[in-house]
Amino acid sequence: MPFDEKEVIQGCLEGKRSSQKQLYEHFAGKMLGVCMRYAKDRAEAEDMLQEGFLKVFQGISRFKGEGSFEGWIRRIMVYNAINHYKHRSRKFQEDLDREDVDAVYQDHIMERISAKEILALVQHLPEGYRLIFNLYAIEGYTHKEISEQLGIAIGTSKSQYARAKQHMQGLLARHYQILNEPFEEAK
Repeated sequence: MPFDEKEVIQGCLEGKRSSQKQLYEHFAGKMLGVCMRYAKDRAEAEDMLQEGFLKVFQGISRFKGEGSFEGWIRRIMVYNAINHYKHRSRKFQEDLDREDVDAVYQDHIMERISAKEILALVQHLPEGYRLIFNLYAIEGYTHKEISEQLGIAIGTSKSQYARAKQHMQGLLARHYQILNEPFEEAK
């Protein structure tokens, strides 16, 4: 059955389980990809996905038909990931302050790395670095927006992003120069 966005949204507004199922099946794969970037593993990403879709179904009446429905769902998933980390704020703050990595980055590495390997590397970032890296580099939020969302200083967002990049460079360097073996991919 083809996906009719307006019909599915209306069915969800009416509480129809079949419409909710159709919406979930249509967007779950893409949204799992969003959640995977913020999660440490697939199980955590699946939890985020389920929580996010609950919020989508509970708040679908707030979608006004302006802009992309998929974009609206994606924002919910991203905010859900942010809230996931806010609830664990003590650990988040510890992760932000703990890591300090020095690494030499070589451009030729990027030519040899696959998207799956990049995702695996992002998932190996400490939680705080992973969150800020995703929000800034992938989602396109400004450091000001990140600071407002997370309740941190703009300078903290900038420095943590720089540290996240540095940490990624260290992971890449170790992966391609020291280990010289395939990086463990996310499952």
